[in-house]
Amino acid sequence: MNDADMRRPLRQVLDCEQAADPETRIVEEMCIHSGAARIDVAVINGVLHGYELKSDRDTLDRLPEQAESYCAVFDQLTLVVGERHVRNAAELVPDWWGITVARYWRGNLLFRDLKRSQMNPSLDPVSIAELLWRDEALKFLSDLDSAEGMRSKPKSRVCEKLAEVANLSALRDRVRHCLKARLNQQSALKLQSGGGLALPESTSSVNHMGGWS
Repeated sequence: MNDADMRRPLRQVLDCEQAADPETRIVEEMCIHSGAARIDVAVINGVLHGYELKSDRDTLDRLPEQAESYCAVFDQLTLVVGERHVRNAAELVPDWWGITVARYWRGNLLFRDLKRSQMNPSLDPVSIAELLWRDEALKFLSDLDSAEGMRSKPKSRVCEKLAEVANLSALRDRVRHCLKARLNQQSALKLQSGGGLALPESTSSVNHMGGWS
């Protein structure tokens, strides 16, 4: 089992799980920390939930560093692993992460939750603000009457200022709103260009034992 073997079925499961909520958006290879790191799959709805995949063919060498980056911005995190990594992976991520095991059974790929993810107790407001584009961050500062003197500043300083003046809950809400707006715009551009949008494929060969957050 490699990354591709896990990613496509996982996306199918998430598409099915979130189909009832038209406001949910799912994005693959989401960049954080100005592109210095990226997570395999992110679900954006009432929270920002990241899913990191580690197949049986992957190593866990980079997981501690990745986990540190992800913990700065994601409200919830779930590690999806092949059976080979279950024991070691659990020791490399914080206790509040969810852990899901992927395994084949009778030709089907099963996802089984070992534990559900909990809310992140240690979010970093500056890192969350950095998920915004510079103009988005400036607009938020303007809405908070705190943009004076900031329009000539680099994005890093704009985000620091935003982290100082914005309530964390409001900052999280604004970031999710902006991320969804970007994805909606990308979808609209695809439709206008005639590219169309791909519908979720059948999940008849994918089973999920346990629920997703």
